[in-house]
Amino acid sequence: MDSADAAELKATLVGVTLPAEKPQLLEYAVQQRAEPRLLDGLRSLSEEKKYESLDEVVEELLHVQPSRVEGDPHEPKEEAGAPPGGDAYTDKDPETGKIAP
Repeated sequence: MDSADAAELKATLVGVTLPAEKPQLLEYAVQQRAEPRLLDGLRSLSEEKKYESLDEVVEELLHVQPSRVEGDPHEPKEEAGAPPGGDAYTDKDPETGKIAP
Protein backbone atom coordinates (compact mmCIF):
# COMPACT_ATOMS: atom_id res chain seq x y z
CA MET A 1 0.00 0.00 0.00
CA ASP A 2 1.38 3.41 -0.89
CA SER A 3 1.26 6.49 1.34
CA ALA A 4 -1.62 8.11 -0.59
CA ASP A 5 -3.82 5.01 -0.11
CA ALA A 6 -2.79 4.83 3.55
CA ALA A 7 -3.81 8.47 4.06
CA GLU A 8 -7.14 7.82 2.33
CA LEU A 9 -7.73 4.76 4.48
CA LYS A 10 -6.89 6.72 7.64
CA ALA A 11 -9.44 9.38 6.66
CA THR A 12 -12.02 6.66 5.98
CA LEU A 13 -11.47 5.12 9.42
CA VAL A 14 -11.90 8.37 11.33
CA GLY A 15 -14.72 7.70 13.79
CA VAL A 16 -14.02 4.01 14.38
CA THR A 17 -14.04 3.04 18.05
CA LEU A 18 -10.49 2.44 19.26
CA PRO A 19 -8.80 0.29 20.35
CA ALA A 20 -9.93 -2.01 17.56
CA GLU A 21 -8.90 -5.30 16.04
CA LYS A 22 -8.73 -6.11 12.34
CA PRO A 23 -12.38 -7.35 12.07
CA GLN A 24 -13.75 -4.13 13.59
CA LEU A 25 -11.60 -2.00 11.29
CA LEU A 26 -12.74 -3.96 8.24
CA GLU A 27 -16.39 -3.78 9.26
CA TYR A 28 -16.19 -0.03 9.78
CA ALA A 29 -14.40 0.49 6.46
CA VAL A 30 -17.10 -1.52 4.65
CA GLN A 31 -19.80 0.59 6.32
CA GLN A 32 -17.97 3.70 5.09
CA ARG A 33 -17.92 2.24 1.55
CA ALA A 34 -14.14 2.10 1.34
CA GLU A 35 -12.60 1.27 -2.04
CA PRO A 36 -11.68 -2.41 -2.56
CA ARG A 37 -7.94 -1.60 -2.67
CA LEU A 38 -8.23 -0.05 0.81
CA LEU A 39 -10.10 -3.09 2.13
CA ASP A 40 -7.33 -5.30 0.71
CA GLY A 41 -4.82 -3.27 2.70
CA LEU A 42 -6.80 -3.79 5.90
CA ARG A 43 -6.96 -7.52 5.20
CA SER A 44 -3.16 -7.62 5.36
CA LEU A 45 -3.14 -6.45 9.00
CA SER A 46 -2.22 -8.77 11.84
CA GLU A 47 -5.05 -10.89 13.26
CA GLU A 48 -3.71 -10.86 16.82
CA LYS A 49 -3.04 -7.16 17.26
CA LYS A 50 -5.30 -4.56 18.87
CA TYR A 51 -4.74 -1.13 17.29
CA GLU A 52 -4.73 1.77 19.74
CA SER A 53 -4.67 4.51 17.09
CA LEU A 54 -5.16 5.06 13.37
CA ASP A 55 -1.49 6.03 13.14
CA GLU A 56 -0.63 2.54 14.38
CA VAL A 57 -2.76 1.03 11.59
CA VAL A 58 -1.06 3.17 8.95
CA GLU A 59 2.41 2.43 10.34
CA GLU A 60 1.81 -1.29 10.00
CA LEU A 61 0.40 -0.92 6.49
CA LEU A 62 3.39 1.14 5.37
CA HIS A 63 5.89 -0.95 7.36
CA VAL A 64 7.25 2.23 8.91
CA GLN A 65 8.63 0.72 12.07
CA PRO A 66 11.94 -1.09 11.73
CA SER A 67 11.84 -4.79 12.37
CA ARG A 68 13.19 -5.87 15.71
CA VAL A 69 16.42 -7.80 15.72
CA GLU A 70 16.64 -10.57 18.26
CA GLY A 71 19.79 -11.03 20.31
CA ASP A 72 22.38 -8.65 21.65
CA PRO A 73 22.98 -5.36 19.87
CA HIS A 74 26.35 -4.86 18.21
CA GLU A 75 29.10 -3.39 20.34
CA PRO A 76 29.74 0.28 19.60
CA LYS A 77 32.96 1.02 17.76
CA GLU A 78 35.56 3.47 18.97
CA GLU A 79 35.44 6.83 17.23
CA ALA A 80 37.94 7.31 14.46
CA GLY A 81 40.07 10.41 14.50
CA ALA A 82 39.61 13.74 16.22
CA PRO A 83 36.29 15.58 16.38
CA PRO A 84 35.66 18.27 13.76
CA GLY A 85 37.37 21.49 14.80
CA GLY A 86 39.85 19.73 17.06
CA ASP A 87 39.99 21.01 20.65
CA ALA A 88 37.67 23.91 19.76
CA TYR A 89 34.91 21.30 19.56
CA THR A 90 34.66 21.31 23.35
CA ASP A 91 35.42 25.02 23.92
CA LYS A 92 32.72 26.42 26.20
CA ASP A 93 33.23 30.01 25.01
CA PRO A 94 33.99 29.87 21.29
CA GLU A 95 34.53 33.05 19.34
CA THR A 96 31.67 33.03 16.85
CA GLY A 97 32.54 33.44 13.21
CA LYS A 98 36.18 32.54 13.75
CA ILE A 99 37.58 29.86 11.49
CA ALA A 100 39.08 27.00 13.45
CA PRO A 101 42.77 26.22 12.77
